Amino acid sequence: MAEVLLFHHGLGVTDGVEEIAVLLRDAGNVVHVPDLFEGRTFDSLEDGVGYAEELGFDTLLDRGQAAADALGPGLVYAGVSLGVLPAQMLAQTRAGAKGAVLLEACVPVSEFGEAWPDAVPVQVHGMDADPFFAGEGDLESARELVDSTPDAELFLYPGDHHLFTDPSVPSHEPEASALVVERVVRFLDGIR
Repeated sequence: MAEVLLFHHGLGVTDGVEEIAVLLRDAGNVVHVPDLFEGRTFDSLEDGVGYAEELGFDTLLDRGQAAADALGPGLVYAGVSLGVLPAQMLAQTRAGAKGAVLLEACVPVSEFGEAWPDAVPVQVHGMDADPFFAGEGDLESARELVDSTPDAELFLYPGDHHLFTDPSVPSHEPEASALVVERVVRFLDGIR
């Protein structure tokens, strides 16, 4: 059993993000889903990311830090798309991190430090032709992370959908999403 802090994507805390949390809970994990948008949800990524830009990414990171601070150490940090920013920051910088799950995004490790921390396993999942993940540098960042970190895994899925893991949006890919959940559950089962 792991304790997971799961950060939502640019649409906010959708029913699909909650469903991902339920699937991880059903596997025996404790999962927290903080709302970095304070109740706001969006129908398009453009609107959601625009709101995030208006708030400021530093504000989102501060809200992610506050959510982690309210729970204590020993967490696995997970994020979907935009939620990868606070998840990756916390996994790289917060003492006691047990692991990281980065879904559909990955930023360069240098964004939050010189190297990925020892003893913090990480999984990255994304679609191989997703214009955001594969087309905006996240895939390259994920490959660099895996090449530089012994306990890192990258899983690529065929397709070009972004937010394919969220069952509440049209871009959802049920087969790929089920495989992501299976792999994440196995990863969480290995957390000590």
